[in-house]
Amino acid sequence: MAKPPSRKTAALEATIAGASQSSSAGALPTKKSTARAGRIMYIECKAGGLTGNARIGRVTFSKTGRTLYYRGQRIQSLKGAGFKSNYYNVDTGEDYWISGPKRNGGDTLYGGSTPVEIDDDVREEYWRDIRRQPDRVNERAA
Repeated sequence: MAKPPSRKTAALEATIAGASQSSSAGALPTKKSTARAGRIMYIECKAGGLTGNARIGRVTFSKTGRTLYYRGQRIQSLKGAGFKSNYYNVDTGEDYWISGPKRNGGDTLYGGSTPVEIDDDVREEYWRDIRRQPDRVNERAA
């Protein structure tokens, strides 16, 4: 005589059935597809010293994720070997500090009150989704 399925097995089958029914074209994109679409990042050029020009803009990633692309520049990770920087421009050799933007706006490596320019194509998303201050969407600097 066959043994009836356990509660765990029945629950697992129900979960799988529910997941297969709910998957559709409107489902959330995968991490890989959103990474290729780009991510808003804080980008500071460290070529001249400890602080430099900074921007908030959208970078895209290579298939492997090792190379970032921003405004036609190819930027690769220093893999922990940099001094006050974590990326470098492949073509020019300039050092960069690149990180995800913080909700409180404290993106710079050393703090400070230097205004950071925000690219026009990400300005609304930055203020609305990252900083959660939708009333500031028209401001071009953080």
